[in-house]
Amino acid sequence: MSEAALERQIRPIYDALDHGSNKSAINASNKVLKKYPNNTLVKALKALALTRSQKVEEALVICDEILAAVVTDDSTLSVMTHVLKGLARNSDMVAMFDNAFKQQPQSEELGAQTFFAHVRTGNWKSCQQVATRMHKQFQEDRYVYWAVIGAILQANELGTPPNFRTLLYKLAHRHVTSCPTPSYMAVDRFHLHLIILQELQLWDEANTLLESDVGKSICSASIVCSEARREIWRQRGLYKDEGERAQEKIKNNDRNWLEFVSVIDAAFAPVQGSDISAEGKSECSENIAKTRVFLTEIAEVDGSNNRSASLALLELEKNAFSHGISSDENTLVGLMESYFSQFGDRACCFEDLQPHVNLGADAKSRWISFLGSQEPSFATTGDLQRVINVRKLQRISLIASDLSTDKELSLASKYIEEYMAGLELGTALPVTDIQPADDLAILVGHAFVSLWTMSQEESYLYNAAVVLEFALTKSRMSFQIRLLLVRIYRLLGASSLALEHYRAINIKQVQNDTLSHFLLTRASTFSLSATGDLTYPSECIESSQIYVSNSQDTPDFIIRAFTSEKYSQIPEFVSFDDKLENSLQRDVVKLEHVRMRMTHEPINSDLIDMELIELKFVFDRFHHDNRDFGMLPNYQPACQPSLNDQTLMFGNSTGQGWLWYFIKIYIRAFQHASDLDDIVEEKLLIGDRPKKSPEPEVRLPLRERLAIRKPEEAAELTADELQLMEWATAVGDWLEPYHDHTRPPPAVVLAEANKQNELRTGLPLRGVDLKALNGDANANGHAKKDEDAPPVKEAPQLVAQFFEHMHARFVQLQQSQCRPSDLLHVATLTQEAFLLFAVETHRFKTASVVKIHKLGALVQSLKDIRSKASAVLKTMSNDLLKMSEVTGSAERRKSFVEACRPIMDSPRLHHDFVLNIAKNVGESRKKVLEGVGKGMVKICANYQ
Repeated sequence: MSEAALERQIRPIYDALDHGSNKSAINASNKVLKKYPNNTLVKALKALALTRSQKVEEALVICDEILAAVVTDDSTLSVMTHVLKGLARNSDMVAMFDNAFKQQPQSEELGAQTFFAHVRTGNWKSCQQVATRMHKQFQEDRYVYWAVIGAILQANELGTPPNFRTLLYKLAHRHVTSCPTPSYMAVDRFHLHLIILQELQLWDEANTLLESDVGKSICSASIVCSEARREIWRQRGLYKDEGERAQEKIKNNDRNWLEFVSVIDAAFAPVQGSDISAEGKSECSENIAKTRVFLTEIAEVDGSNNRSASLALLELEKNAFSHGISSDENTLVGLMESYFSQFGDRACCFEDLQPHVNLGADAKSRWISFLGSQEPSFATTGDLQRVINVRKLQRISLIASDLSTDKELSLASKYIEEYMAGLELGTALPVTDIQPADDLAILVGHAFVSLWTMSQEESYLYNAAVVLEFALTKSRMSFQIRLLLVRIYRLLGASSLALEHYRAINIKQVQNDTLSHFLLTRASTFSLSATGDLTYPSECIESSQIYVSNSQDTPDFIIRAFTSEKYSQIPEFVSFDDKLENSLQRDVVKLEHVRMRMTHEPINSDLIDMELIELKFVFDRFHHDNRDFGMLPNYQPACQPSLNDQTLMFGNSTGQGWLWYFIKIYIRAFQHASDLDDIVEEKLLIGDRPKKSPEPEVRLPLRERLAIRKPEEAAELTADELQLMEWATAVGDWLEPYHDHTRPPPAVVLAEANKQNELRTGLPLRGVDLKALNGDANANGHAKKDEDAPPVKEAPQLVAQFFEHMHARFVQLQQSQCRPSDLLHVATLTQEAFLLFAVETHRFKTASVVKIHKLGALVQSLKDIRSKASAVLKTMSNDLLKMSEVTGSAERRKSFVEACRPIMDSPRLHHDFVLNIAKNVGESRKKVLEGVGKGMVKICANYQ
């Protein structure tokens, strides 16, 4: 049949796939395959439809057939790329293109696709080798630079030894210098050449490049090349030359801040290093005087049009004082006063002056007096911004003696009064605009959070919430106000309100990685998954979509950068991909989702095996902390913790240490309950394993790694979480011998998996050779073993009494009138321990296991502990349900309104508005207390 006729028959398969009709695509493929059973393109299309239909085992069989055939046509390779990406078999994709390129070594397109396949896997060593081969074959200059960037990226990997890193850069240098076309023919090639010379410290060669007419022209037009040139000059110690060049550029109206930095660095060049002589200080003093004159002249010319020179003067005086060249801070204060007078009506003024307010006693007194002398005016938005900057600068300058309940209440009243006055300037703004007075409302929040920190009286958080909620009625797009409300409502235990404000921010793309910690840190405390409310688990899944899109899209961006020779962008894309792929927040959210999932789904072998494998992958990663805490503004005094630290629920965040502690709990529990060992896991794993961290600890046996405890990691846990960790360790130590004894051998597990796969798909398990399995494969998995079962021991005291201890802790918190979030923390940790106990004892639910291995006494002991735990959970549940009724009562709403009397002097913060906020907070707290309480009862019923 002609090619056109075959294409007509294949077209319906493509159409079905394009419309998402996978079943139709499979049927259409089967029809064509009856006529052309060896057509690899149709097989690949069928494999793609099967993959999208989640029929993985059937797709794998077809993939193996196609890979064994060594295909070379573009259409089949393109389809197979999608199939193998969907199956996470990147190594097979690389092998497929490698084999195709070997079959047709004259095909430049196949060579490029082979290179890009290695790019997708991040195998930079292979990239360098393929690119070198392509240059020899096709004599194309760009392949030299593909090899160069491949060597550089390999050198920059975490696991590359320092001596090998140098060797790779030397290899890259040899590639560049041996290329027939000089690097200055393209900007990105020139930049690549510069960073190689910088790394190898080949200063003479770098100077020759940079001082050439072409080099000067490129650096003047390219920002990345200019930055590389500047860094090279700094490393050579040419601060003076760089400063002179920067002065010339500034005189020619270049206001790039980096040029001003170069001027300042040149002034302090004589005092760089550890050995500073008197001559050096004298020279530096002369340089400072000259630089001060120069910057003053520029500042006078620029006036209020540009603040770069004025900022540079501040930085110059600050450095002079820190280096001991100047001992008089009054000069700095004078410059600060001048700067404020000139730029105080700009929003950036506070951030510009904040680094300079750490002054001595006399200078600070003068500065505070200056701020106090500023008369507040609300005539224009510029005047309002000046008032806001004064209040921010005054607040961060407060000392411990200035902080008392009365003074903070007075400040809060002043902020509210000025906020209400400032609102008049924004009456005509559209609803999508932010009010110019918003920062004053945020300052009110700061004052009340400070009061709560000092007194631990919840009423101050009520006041903060009311003022901030009112501010949102005027400025609904203010994300900073909403983030502060998210923190406050989590402290109050009003989790649904926190979720509402978080969603209103409309977080998108990479913000899910940097900002989701505001809501999802210890989100299982407020999860109602046990009652069927999957709001928080769904939020975890939604926030994790960025990692899926990153793994799919970023490699494509890297490939586009290669094809367009944008080499300066490639390391940034690679770094971005690595930071998202190995994000700390990604795996914290993953663990939170596991904790919630266990309250909703039945604990069975499928859940245990899946989560065990995924958590072991997480445990092997080197994490990057991409969380952004700076989005929450901080105007608290320097003598207090930052607003971020003050509003953290339970006083600390979930960092690397917290993740490691909890992941060790779950991996060990799942490992005990699972029949998977390393042999079985290797056979059953479909996709590629993620890259492991280069840390030496990762190379230790898993059992040893799980036993490691580090004080700095424990510091990130609350006292109750530490108690859970100790209990889980004790349970694991107690039950581990019985798990090891009763676990069936790998051959039996694989035989059972093969049997189940045949029942489900009609196909044997891929990669499992039944003939090679031992005779044990035909035996019952729970057959009696030759050695005797370990003697049954009584439960350790910590294990037996843990739930009573947690109940006592719960009662203690109740009696102390603590916040609902603290009670929920203890209650949900107790519930979590109950579920972990269900996981640890999952193996001993089977009567045949207990009978064969004579574990009746152990099972009885487990029943006793489970019974006590269930009784404790039911008691806690009753208490939470009673609290929920009280929390949502009219009396609580009335007390909420009474607590807000300090702010109700303002006519706009009237009784009805405050009562509505009180009602919302009460209902939200009632919902979570009631939901967690009912969920605990349901969990007890499921695992009696």
